[in-house]
Amino acid sequence: MLFILSLCMFGLVMQGDAQDRAALWRGNDRSGRCQYTFTVPSPTEVSCPQVAPPEVESLKARLSVLEALVSQLQSPPGAHRGTGVRSHSELQEALNQVMGERNLLQGEKERMERALEGLQRRMEEMKRETERLRNRPCPPHTPMVQTSSSQQDRNPIRPAADSAWRYGASGFQELKAEVTEVPAPNGNQDNTGCGTLVLVGEPITHRKAESIAGKYGVWMQDPEAVSPYGPNMVWRIDAIGSEVRQLFGYDDMEQFSKGFPSKVLLLPDPVESTGATLYRGSLYYQRRFSRTLIRYDLASESIAARRELPHAGFRGQFPYSWGGYTDIDLSVDEKGLWVVYSTNKAHGAIVISQLDPHTLEVKKSWETNIRKASVANSFIICGKLYTVASYAAHNTTINYMYDTKTSQGKAMSIPFKNKYGYNSMIDYNLAQRKLFAWDNFHLVSYDIRLGRQQAN
Repeated sequence: MLFILSLCMFGLVMQGDAQDRAALWRGNDRSGRCQYTFTVPSPTEVSCPQVAPPEVESLKARLSVLEALVSQLQSPPGAHRGTGVRSHSELQEALNQVMGERNLLQGEKERMERALEGLQRRMEEMKRETERLRNRPCPPHTPMVQTSSSQQDRNPIRPAADSAWRYGASGFQELKAEVTEVPAPNGNQDNTGCGTLVLVGEPITHRKAESIAGKYGVWMQDPEAVSPYGPNMVWRIDAIGSEVRQLFGYDDMEQFSKGFPSKVLLLPDPVESTGATLYRGSLYYQRRFSRTLIRYDLASESIAARRELPHAGFRGQFPYSWGGYTDIDLSVDEKGLWVVYSTNKAHGAIVISQLDPHTLEVKKSWETNIRKASVANSFIICGKLYTVASYAAHNTTINYMYDTKTSQGKAMSIPFKNKYGYNSMIDYNLAQRKLFAWDNFHLVSYDIRLGRQQAN
């Protein structure tokens, strides 16, 4: 095969060379006979450059094609096959990469679709709840009834009713209670007795939490401190985290403001939300994921008592309007240890119980007609429960008071400021006779003024 191709190429070359030196023409003469004319250039004409006729150019093109074919035939058998294999491998790798990215995008799309469906279901539930609450008639105001814990089990529970103000769905609760001015303090008011609250001062900021774990939490002092900790000790719990167990102690308010703890205790059981309090050398708190109350002795660093709060809702059944699993809220005042919560029997209305500080047994209970989810927070001073209208509005009010001594409640409108727009904890601090609060990473306090206690 190679020999035949070589002969062809030699002939073409020789023909090309001959055409460079002579020319042949064919034609008919006048009588119609075929006539051939052969012309050879003279020695002088040979030196003149000539333009190759079309036939020569065609032959050169054909020669180039043949040379390429010969080159391909002479190349090793696997040369072209290797290039094809490499190209196929690269294409397959690119295809695999594209398919992998497609699968990742498809999975992300499905995850987002599921999340969207969940949000849509929640929106529908909230719409239905809003519509139900709007259509619910407001029952007339009835006097509160004082009951004991044993009487609650025997007597039928009245349907819970909110106070005179209108409310919407708890998830969007922003009560717009009308703010009325409080008269300036006069001789009929003091700050030493146990009268009704008449004034809350401007918030004073003591420090800001260092991390996201401190967006909300609880800080407190023991009004009846027990050795080895003195009465100036300040305690703090950051309430965000999968296992809230750390209790930070500071020697005084100055060290607290600087953020220098002198003691860190690791609690044996995790804490639920912002409802903890201190009293007589013990920390009282709700155990996470349960209605169990725990008394933790600071001196021995061990659990001194544990008891379930009967029928109490927990883990988001009856929280305050801001959420945060605030179903059970413990507090201390001049009358002792209290807990604010709700039950299924009370239909979500606030229940107040006084506890034995040693055994955590319920001594006495009061059921109000205030729906717990309709208020942002509450605190107790001198046996009187006060509720705060909004946790987010910068200018809101303390809008209701319930007196456990008379088992009576009344609406009120004392101005209250959420300086940082997310107040997740408000408690009365008996040690300083102030309100302590945790407002969107900021730990603040409020001066208060009480009216003179009425003589019996």
